[in-house]
Amino acid sequence: MISRAAREIAPGMVVNLGIGLPTKVVDHLAPDFPVCLHTENGLTGIGPTLPVEDADRNLIDAGGAYVSTIPGSAFFDSATSFSLVRSGRLDLTMLGAFEVAQNGDLANWKIPGKFSPGAGGGVELAQKAQRVVVLSTHTDRSGKPKLLADCTLPLTAKGCVDRIFTDMAVVDVTPQGFALREIAEGVSVDQVIAATDAELSLPDGEISVF
Repeated sequence: MISRAAREIAPGMVVNLGIGLPTKVVDHLAPDFPVCLHTENGLTGIGPTLPVEDADRNLIDAGGAYVSTIPGSAFFDSATSFSLVRSGRLDLTMLGAFEVAQNGDLANWKIPGKFSPGAGGGVELAQKAQRVVVLSTHTDRSGKPKLLADCTLPLTAKGCVDRIFTDMAVVDVTPQGFALREIAEGVSVDQVIAATDAELSLPDGEISVF
């Protein structure tokens, strides 16, 4: 799933990697891949994540993982970082999710009754990036679908998601709802349909496998 999502990044993009699965995408990019990775806590130009013994403990991404720098990396305060986000300069953001609705609504910050540190930068990232993709398991830990007709959890942003990468499939959000684009190796179309709690349109012809 993560390596497939990494192929969504085109050379020259400015890309934000959200907390959770998206932060792992950096480790699936070639060291010389020409991309500017952004983290909202104040860094552009992010290199591979590092183990504790090799890390500069002052350098973390928004999720707290130790990261490295590359030639051209830049540090700045949160005000500057969020001005980059709010002004629409991000070509792409990759976010985690608790739920995604068939119209592109995103819920990724709060499960009622459980502790949450707050919505953080997710609201603005979801609203202001030129393209929003989600990396998530297709179902939650109890096996309940995360791709739904309508979100049941508090929303992060409405109608913002363009594409979803899961451990089972690649699904696009279209004006007509969810559209299946690819399936993971070893997964059947019927399994994806059964794990999706919304109508899922299928492509004509043979479906690609990742």
